[in-house]
Amino acid sequence: MFGRSKPIMIRVFGKTDVGRARDHNEDNYLVADLTKRDPSLPTAERAYEMGERGLLLMVADGMGGAAAGELASEMATDTIYKHLLAEWLSEDEATGQRFAYRLKEAVESANNAIHDYAKAHPENRGMGTTATAVGILGDHLYVTQVGDSRAYLIRGKDAHQLTKDQSLMQRLVEAGELTEEEAAQSERRNIILQALGPDAKVKVDLTHQDLRRGDILVLCSDGLSGQVKKEEIAKAALDTQDLTAAATRLVALANERGGPDNITVVLARVDGDGLAQPGRSEDVGHQPFPLIDTEQSTEPVPVYKGSKPPVSTKQAAESRWKLIALVITAAALALGAVVWARGKP
Repeated sequence: MFGRSKPIMIRVFGKTDVGRARDHNEDNYLVADLTKRDPSLPTAERAYEMGERGLLLMVADGMGGAAAGELASEMATDTIYKHLLAEWLSEDEATGQRFAYRLKEAVESANNAIHDYAKAHPENRGMGTTATAVGILGDHLYVTQVGDSRAYLIRGKDAHQLTKDQSLMQRLVEAGELTEEEAAQSERRNIILQALGPDAKVKVDLTHQDLRRGDILVLCSDGLSGQVKKEEIAKAALDTQDLTAAATRLVALANERGGPDNITVVLARVDGDGLAQPGRSEDVGHQPFPLIDTEQSTEPVPVYKGSKPPVSTKQAAESRWKLIALVITAAALALGAVVWARGKP
């Protein structure tokens, strides 16, 4: 496969919590050894040796009220796993290119399944879920993203965000209309522009990253990332070799800060002689993976680059908030069912 005989070991632990404001948990997560066809959730920290067909990690944050959100996130994890069993394991050659393609295809298949189910069951109309699914194969990982659950990679002492939130606030930050600090405090920070289920089509953001010895991968729902900064996530993961203790600490931090949403985190520490040591100048972050003849990731809000006359501070402020209001309205009208205001504080 990769011409290597040296092992790669991955230690994993996941934890989910209802939080302090919700009456039930709509989050789901998955840890699956694809080589051994083993999707069992580890109840304690568990070691996996990298097999020929890799490992799948996923976090899904459901929405839709009643049991619809919980059902959507469960359908997402189940459909993605089963699709990879059927399609990825039938591939003659276990290459990274084919793995990335099958992973993206699996997420699209989950969208179709949830969308069709909601159409057939009107009582669950409006159900949906975020999906951050990571496939690890050899010394490389592939990240698929729909919504605003996140993936971080901790290397050295720093946490790097691998995903980009598919949210209104992220669009406005990219357009230069809001700072990250302003976006984090906005009352509209929980409006996401995509989810699995509400629309017949979905654009899956597909990225990738080389793995190095000692890397720690963190997947989480926004119940964690909305309350705990990435620097705090890195500190909790690096303060102990015990992933169970680290996950427990992170969930406790989110709950100490109000626990306004369900909280889910999956931690994976990679090591072994099959991985290179980290270099000083390596890029870590959101790196699109090129697939042949496939749709690109969701495009950001265009930034106006032409020249314009100077305006007063008051005019600039008024124009800024008019633009924000316009973008919010346009997003709601144009995207319809795929714009989700999840009623989170």
